[in-house]
Amino acid sequence: MQHKSFGEMQCPIARSLERVGEWWSILILRDAYHGLTRFDQFQKSLEIAPNILTRRLKTLVASGLLEKRSYSERPPRHEYVLTERGRDFIPVLWSLVTWGNKHFAPEGASVVIVDAVTGEPADPVLIDRKSGRVLAKPDFRAAAGPAASPRIRARYARSNADAQVQS
Repeated sequence: MQHKSFGEMQCPIARSLERVGEWWSILILRDAYHGLTRFDQFQKSLEIAPNILTRRLKTLVASGLLEKRSYSERPPRHEYVLTERGRDFIPVLWSLVTWGNKHFAPEGASVVIVDAVTGEPADPVLIDRKSGRVLAKPDFRAAAGPAASPRIRARYARSNADAQVQS
């Protein structure tokens, strides 16, 4: 069954999901962040079927998150390394770690984000680079951007009006 493509939607969440929304993709990016580069390494780590891994790697390369590099001509072998776009996904992975630990780890955290120098556990939050303030309601909200379609503008006008009524 063919799933709906989100790649042409204006919503940045939908466009992102088109590239990384399939769970194997996020786990491949996690493993690439941890230094895995070769097909057999990904397959062993994830215990994933070769045909599925091939499709996911192809999609991640086409989306510019991984770069495919040859490391052997005979036999032909490739490695997959994070691109700048792929490295920009690391904070998303860390956010998932933090969220998962908070909501889905009754036994406690199995992975934590730590300060690379001190080893002290970090408490990741999203902040506004300009003001340094934590991105949280009610101080921040999503709004239609300059390239928003009329549909998106209407959606955010409606949700922002609802938020004002609630306050």
